[in-house]
Amino acid sequence: MRPAGARGAVPSTPVSPVRRCSRTACGRPAVATLTYVYADSTAVLGPLATYAEPHCYDLCAEHSERLTAPRGWEVVRLAPDPAAGKPTTDDLEALANAVREAARPPQQQQPTVPEPADRGGHSDAGRRGHLRVLRSPDS
Repeated sequence: MRPAGARGAVPSTPVSPVRRCSRTACGRPAVATLTYVYADSTAVLGPLATYAEPHCYDLCAEHSERLTAPRGWEVVRLAPDPAAGKPTTDDLEALANAVREAARPPQQQQPTVPEPADRGGHSDAGRRGHLRVLRSPDS
């Protein structure tokens, strides 16, 4: 195998991290995401999704403005919230709490001993989900 700079190597084209418009022959950056809700005959155009979905279409500003839907369909345009892109104090606090929790050493959990059953062999104190601790017939 030859090194990348060697003669005869196949050049690679870097992939752009910017998402592009899904329309054919349009190379402009995407600014909106289009989703179809077939059950409701609705096309929903909203802000650019966080990540590319396989059944959604990213559109540039021009194509998102000119979007039309088939006859009988409704187009719902969701306006982007200008404050949504900025982190809030709640976001920062949640991030700080997550970092603190991750840095905390794991605690040793003490094994729990079920309390003796007091009602016909059934005890709610030792109950875990839908399972119950039953008293042994020998005790």
